[in-house]
Amino acid sequence: MTAVRDFEGLGALVTGGASGIGAAVARLLLERGARVAVLDRECAGAPAGALALAADVTDDTAVREAVDAAAAEFGALHTVVSNAGIGAIGTVADNTDEEWRRVLDVNVLGMVRTARHALPHLRRSAVDRPGLVSVTHTCSIAATAGLPQRALYSASKGAVLSLTLAMAADHVREGIRVNCVNPGTADTPWVGRLLDQAEDPVAERAALEARQPMGRLVGADEVAAAVVHLASPASAAVTGTAFAVDGGMQGLRLRPAT
Repeated sequence: MTAVRDFEGLGALVTGGASGIGAAVARLLLERGARVAVLDRECAGAPAGALALAADVTDDTAVREAVDAAAAEFGALHTVVSNAGIGAIGTVADNTDEEWRRVLDVNVLGMVRTARHALPHLRRSAVDRPGLVSVTHTCSIAATAGLPQRALYSASKGAVLSLTLAMAADHVREGIRVNCVNPGTADTPWVGRLLDQAEDPVAERAALEARQPMGRLVGADEVAAAVVHLASPASAAVTGTAFAVDGGMQGLRLRPAT
């Protein structure tokens, strides 16, 4: 079967693109014909063929320089995937103010900084190719479902969902689409680190799998497919949408297995 090349000639930037979901997104965009820049603190895992840009999303100057470098290298920027993020465990009382600020700085303000500096480039691209210009955020099932021991993380992802909707409204008439993907618990390096911290990693993994109706963790490639679909020309009429990739966790209420 001939590979779809619907991103041919388009420039894309993926934050947090050197591992996990971000790396899967970058690989798929490359396969689909995009020229891809990966913005990450450590770029060693960036897919072959991607432009590696070392930057921390908490550093506004570094983000601006990386975004401008990607646009200059590609001649234009059409697609931004804001994926960089970190996790947090605990109830509302379990994390210090400092930790709250750190997580929100990465998970929310990191997306704000990326969008702020990408928008001038996206606006220029949208003049000639409206509907093909997009921003896609990696959000989470934690934005729409109450999960235990995830107060800080859930608050950050709830903000990402609201940010997505507000940006979609702000930029729709400029020809820029803004959407987000809400993964369930995904089989990524971050989740692996969480499991390593558990008293019984095997039991904790089984519990995470059991809370998703499909009975397994979501794959990074499955989330990437949703991200790339939202960014693709096939979704030219889609904006302000939260796309759940969660094994049915948000919408399904199954009877206990017998």
